[in-house]
Amino acid sequence: MTIAPLSTIGIIGGGQLGRMLAVAAAQLGYNCHIYAPDERSPAADVAVSWTRAAYDDAEALRRFAAQVDVITYEFENIPFEPIAALTPLKPVTPTPEALRIAQDRVLEKSFVDGLGARTAPWAAVDDLDQLEQALARIGTPAILKTRRNGYDGKGQARIHDPADAASAWQAIGGQPAILEGFVRFEHEFSVIVVRNADGGSASWDAPENVHRDGILDTSTVPAHPSILAQADAARALALRVAEELGYIGVLTFEFFAGSDGPVFNEMAPRVHNSGHWTIEGAVTSQFENHIRAICGLPLGSTKLVAQRVEMRNLIGEEANDWPAILSDPAAHLHLYGKRIPRPGRKMGHVTRVG
Repeated sequence: MTIAPLSTIGIIGGGQLGRMLAVAAAQLGYNCHIYAPDERSPAADVAVSWTRAAYDDAEALRRFAAQVDVITYEFENIPFEPIAALTPLKPVTPTPEALRIAQDRVLEKSFVDGLGARTAPWAAVDDLDQLEQALARIGTPAILKTRRNGYDGKGQARIHDPADAASAWQAIGGQPAILEGFVRFEHEFSVIVVRNADGGSASWDAPENVHRDGILDTSTVPAHPSILAQADAARALALRVAEELGYIGVLTFEFFAGSDGPVFNEMAPRVHNSGHWTIEGAVTSQFENHIRAICGLPLGSTKLVAQRVEMRNLIGEEANDWPAILSDPAAHLHLYGKRIPRPGRKMGHVTRVG
């Protein structure tokens, strides 16, 4: 089914990813309606309509669905059941099943393990006794992560010695969790693919990702040669997952470049921070191709437009460097319209091409 320009795309979530989706949709002639609980929404600033309501407000979601032609979402930490309940009313893409799997680290790891992915040693942990038993099997160092809602290093605790178990369990609030053994690697990278309803797919060059304090700092293409050697295998897994789920839209996988091949870290059923470079660095950005896919339009080319592209996040007060950034003729500045530059908060990004 093709959803023609001048139709309305409903986007659940009001952050910067929704903002950039709305900008890409506007360029193709679509209107966007944002649904978010926030008092102020970066995405709503560039959209035609905005519903402010809780993510679990079933009646508000039904009213929202009645006003749009297709529904998508910009992040995965939203309640699954209310979103799935919208599927009889309007097309919801990507499939809510992808949302259900990606928002629970244990379900996610189990799912990709079943498809033959290589993952770090892991164990589900529901209490301190289970954590101590898991540490005895997996060993240290290890990392304890909440099963849900963790991102940008939040909801995580490193364990360097089994004696640290109690303090780590307390640090994550004693929530259901997953324990992961450390993986030896030199580089991190992501694979971003897009799939349409006909099963056609495309992918971008795999960027090399560098994190700082648990938050993505830079994404660069082309990546290190060791990443390039593993990108095809990682891409094959991502496309296998997309096909298994009947996925429509952009899907992102994060990997470690291990000594024996790519090691799966996590997936995101959405456009992704490590793909922001595609706005200026590829013929068609991840945001435009997501809109194309969910509206039944032909996918655009994902080819690079330069020999080198680097995206750097602007965290907190770094966004105040905008005058210096704009003085660089190679820089493309994106500010998200967030008023308060808190530490660790993504305020914008800058992409340098060539």
